[in-house]
Amino acid sequence: MAGTDDPDDTDALDSRHLLDRVTAVARRRWPGAELLGLRRLEGGVSSLTYASTLVGAGPERGVVLKVAPAGLAPVRNRDVLRQARILHALHGTDGLPVPEVLLEDGGEPPEVPPLFVMELSPGDSYEPGLDVAPAPPAAATVAERYRTAVRALARLQSIEPERLSLGPEPVTGPGEELERWRRLFGTVDDDIAPGHEELYARLAAQVPEGVAPRLLHGDFRLANMLFEGDRLSAVIDWEIWSLGDPRTDLAWLLMHLRPAHVFHPARPAADRAAASLLPTAEEALEVYERERLAAGARQQDAAGVRRDLAWFLAVCHYKTASTIAVIWKRERRQADPDPKLVTASRHLTDVLRAGHAALDAR
Repeated sequence: MAGTDDPDDTDALDSRHLLDRVTAVARRRWPGAELLGLRRLEGGVSSLTYASTLVGAGPERGVVLKVAPAGLAPVRNRDVLRQARILHALHGTDGLPVPEVLLEDGGEPPEVPPLFVMELSPGDSYEPGLDVAPAPPAAATVAERYRTAVRALARLQSIEPERLSLGPEPVTGPGEELERWRRLFGTVDDDIAPGHEELYARLAAQVPEGVAPRLLHGDFRLANMLFEGDRLSAVIDWEIWSLGDPRTDLAWLLMHLRPAHVFHPARPAADRAAASLLPTAEEALEVYERERLAAGARQQDAAGVRRDLAWFLAVCHYKTASTIAVIWKRERRQADPDPKLVTASRHLTDVLRAGHAALDAR
């Protein structure tokens, strides 16, 4: 059995135990299967993610393993089998590629946590308004990626949730979404993001009526998609999927056209240039509506997402500010806080201001 690290290291022993377990799971389906090592991947805070290579199960292929953290109940965003369930439901959807789930194991939580294995989709991810990359994609490529993302979201929002056989799921309405971020702000120190109460008051005074619920990714943006050039190979990171108002995901994607939050005080010229040909919000909405119509939506349903969209955009800025504020509350206690979070904390006022601006344009 291939190991990963020094056998005297506790993490290495844990990795080797996990590798043995996953190989045993694989052999239930493919008797000659073996996983060649585990490599921890960055990203995600609710589950552990590893890359590996699967052999003895047809052609050699890269795979990704997601496992819930040991010692904690696998609920909500830690419920990795819930993530696998949505990937199963969406696999094969035209215009919305997701990784194929290959293996699942429920374990014996919380000591032996559940896990699943999916294919390793090819490509790279790049968030044009935020990221810094050694060689960012060309501006024309980034622009086409964004239009592709809009079309993928339109495809997702054309699916009636009942067709996916997901079982009982709560539906989050606009007001509940707003209150979720208010509660988060309620845990933040008073000197972080001053003025957030004023934005909340404006939002709470004009909560719109909800529309027919749709499946929400929860963080639908280019950073959570893999592309080969401008071809979308997979929408990834479904940890926080839910059912709710489709304008929530649409506004989130639109907000990232011109994000008000900042993680790098001075992004290189090449990264700024990569975002220079992105469509306007109006152009993106036209792409969205055309794709919804192509997927069979009625004209009023395709265009209905425009109603009160500015409110949802303002909530996205409020959500962003609350999330950064909570992370910064913890991070600033460190002796050497992350420079990206230091920068983000200094721009919280700008994020709240963008939320007010969205409401002003309503």
